[in-house]
Amino acid sequence: MREHFLWGAATAANQVEGGFDVDGKGLSCADMLSNGTKEIPRQITPKGSEENLYYPNRIASDFYHHYEEDIEWMAEMGLKCYRMSIAWTRIFPTGVENEPNEAGLAFYDRIFDLLKEKGIEPIVTISHYEMPIYLVNHYQGWASRDVIDFYLNYCKVLFERYHDKVTYWMTFNEINCGTLALGNYMSLGIVNEGTRYFNKQVDSLQLRYQALHHQFIASAKAVQLGRKIDHRMQIGCMIAMMPTYPFTCHPKDLLKCQKQWQEINYYCTDVMVRGQYGSYAERMWKEMDIQLTISPEDSKDLSLGTVDFIAISYYQTNCVSHEDDHSMIGGNLLAGVENPYLKASDWGWQIDPDGLRYTLNELYGRYRLPIMIVENGLGAFDQLEEDGQVHDPYRIEYLRCHIRSMMDAIEDGVDVIGYTPWSAIDIVSASTGEMAKRYGFIYVDSDDHGKGSFKRYRKDSFYWYANVIKSNGQKL
Repeated sequence: MREHFLWGAATAANQVEGGFDVDGKGLSCADMLSNGTKEIPRQITPKGSEENLYYPNRIASDFYHHYEEDIEWMAEMGLKCYRMSIAWTRIFPTGVENEPNEAGLAFYDRIFDLLKEKGIEPIVTISHYEMPIYLVNHYQGWASRDVIDFYLNYCKVLFERYHDKVTYWMTFNEINCGTLALGNYMSLGIVNEGTRYFNKQVDSLQLRYQALHHQFIASAKAVQLGRKIDHRMQIGCMIAMMPTYPFTCHPKDLLKCQKQWQEINYYCTDVMVRGQYGSYAERMWKEMDIQLTISPEDSKDLSLGTVDFIAISYYQTNCVSHEDDHSMIGGNLLAGVENPYLKASDWGWQIDPDGLRYTLNELYGRYRLPIMIVENGLGAFDQLEEDGQVHDPYRIEYLRCHIRSMMDAIEDGVDVIGYTPWSAIDIVSASTGEMAKRYGFIYVDSDDHGKGSFKRYRKDSFYWYANVIKSNGQKL
């Protein structure tokens, strides 16, 4: 391992902070998602709250009021970096203001100053599934080209305020979520006519892919802006890696697998790393009956705004088949054919450490840019014992195997510069809205309805990961 490898952990503002109505913060699209347990659908209510529903992201882990304690524990764990995000609506409550909210900026000043004091490098996602609900209601989110300027105004404020405190930035979280129907609301801020439930959206491929193009332009312009403000800043893209294997050696399985890699794993990175759409894009658009509006200026911006590094989330792999008579299994954003050689988590996500090595080699071979693994972890039911202990050997084993795989990839020649498991502390799950689906090294005493003391407890994995960092990955 390199001497200054960035060992860390990750969270997202909308899943950890809470304090949704504190110090001038506006409502985000995440604030409008109700409890995600199986009994209560995650309803989209962009025009206001509904009675008798709980909105978990509004309280989350209450990091807003516990950040000093939480960062102290991160330092105790030995984190070299902390991957976090800034809540857009803390800075611009509706997204359209001319001047930023100073109370929101001051909050992140305190965060960054404390991280620096503890020797922890911040790695910041600018937009992580929490665009202002005002932009959803009045502009149909990223479907409107106008949102590009609102986003750039937000970026300008962040870059000018924090450029001497933050080196590593990511423009969007899991931007390739926009290639999936799931990304309509969560990633793109689109609520189609007739939409009622988060998992039953009416989809418009034309609207969705045009909105994603607007995000590409916004990202490219943000990269250009950041370099003008401070050339030392490193600005990257972040995608959800959803690797797939052909279920059999049938050529049609292989072709379907290749097509899925192109449409889901490479579509966004080709644009953001290479500065242009992939060679397969035109046929893909034709098959989907999509006609994108791409101006000559857009093409120029894409070529000038390529990123400095690639950040990924990696949780699992799936299989694909050209036949439909196979048992399916769920996963992070994307389901697939069940792989008979893999075990799965409590939520049905297949566990595949070797797939991480494969994925890192594929990405680095294609792009030759530094890679950060900014999400990787196991959601599980953790039990808080009467003596305050939390025993999570399953999480330790998951992370141990994936770190070994990462180190093998580094030995293969892949330039991996950081690893920030999901998550530093227990947070609200983005996919289900639950607290019961726990990922953290630190246990937060809160349930799916926001009831609890919010007291923090170290899990066994906390102590294990501290030793991994201290030994620079030699003691697993």
